[in-house]
Amino acid sequence: MKKIIFLALLFVPVTTMAQQDKDASAGEQSLFEKVTKIEKKQDNFHFLLNLNNSFDVNQADGEFQNAKFNMRQIRIEAKGNINNTFSFRWRQRLNRNNSPAPDGIDNMPASSIDVAGIGVKASDNFSMFLGKQCAAYGGMEFDLNPIEIYEYSDMVDYMSNFLTGANFQFQLNPSHQLQLQILDSRSASMSDMYGEGYEQSKVPLVYTVNWNGDFGGVFKTRWSYSLMSQAKGYQSHYIALGNEVTINNFDAFFDVMYMREGIDREGIVSGIVGNNAQGGHQNDAEYLSLVLKAQYRFNPQWNVFVKGMYENEGLSKSNGAIEKGKYRTALGYLAGIEYYPLKNSNLHFFLTYVGRHYSYTDRGKACGFDDYSSNRISLGYIWQLPMF
Repeated sequence: MKKIIFLALLFVPVTTMAQQDKDASAGEQSLFEKVTKIEKKQDNFHFLLNLNNSFDVNQADGEFQNAKFNMRQIRIEAKGNINNTFSFRWRQRLNRNNSPAPDGIDNMPASSIDVAGIGVKASDNFSMFLGKQCAAYGGMEFDLNPIEIYEYSDMVDYMSNFLTGANFQFQLNPSHQLQLQILDSRSASMSDMYGEGYEQSKVPLVYTVNWNGDFGGVFKTRWSYSLMSQAKGYQSHYIALGNEVTINNFDAFFDVMYMREGIDREGIVSGIVGNNAQGGHQNDAEYLSLVLKAQYRFNPQWNVFVKGMYENEGLSKSNGAIEKGKYRTALGYLAGIEYYPLKNSNLHFFLTYVGRHYSYTDRGKACGFDDYSSNRISLGYIWQLPMF
């Protein structure tokens, strides 16, 4: 696995606030303006409706499973600038549980509220965001609005991405930004996150340093390193290197993500080998994820894309009778076409194919698992609708 990481780094060439601040509806006239015919001239309040809805046909190992409508994403968002110094932002998922975790540490719902906090712009070169927010992890895909994602990699899909804390942003120059972020390391309870048998850390925080670079608009970077306190005596390390190239109507990004966890927070490996003797997730889990996506806007109204994902999941050390090494390789392959019917609007209809294949090593198969594949064809729409 170390060789794979080294080779990946060899091919990695040496913007905004936190993740998912990219506003797809920027410049689009709000529904309020269209109905009232009154032009909105202030930036104090914006209200957005984020939608991803599709009709899905699902297949597993070559057999038809089901065909159904699926409201994959429905999020409401309010944000605005009070003045030149203070701003606010709140975003909530309407199809998630809104109850705070019983043993959570921030008194916030673990899954429904993405963002809730205030921004403070002290100067053109320094600002901060305080409250619940997205972790400032690297990776280009991680920076996108979730409604734009047809299928996440397993590593990102199993992460806890929205946590409470503070983000400090330093604009080094117009093209380079440095972020230092300190967040609670979890919203969910210890047992939900790690299983049984672990003692809580007295300082359960995750520390992230993030660099966003822009080289003439052609090449962009979003790199980060994170250190997380999981439980007493256990930490995790996470490196994410996002790289993007844009040439005219062609865009491609390549994300390299590597995680080594004192406790298997993702839970993928523990789901294969089982929990430890105390009923907790396994120790010394190791994950590597490579994501490549390319898209071409061959017409103002049409966009095509392909995407590939490669992931290794295993243990970096032996845990008693549980051997170290790789237990599973996960592959993802996507292709699709998008149609934008309205000028100056982010509304788009899509037709996509999503394929996944999970291949288990001999270690994984010894735990009772066999290789399997899944396929999905989706027809639907995505819209970040500016309501006000």
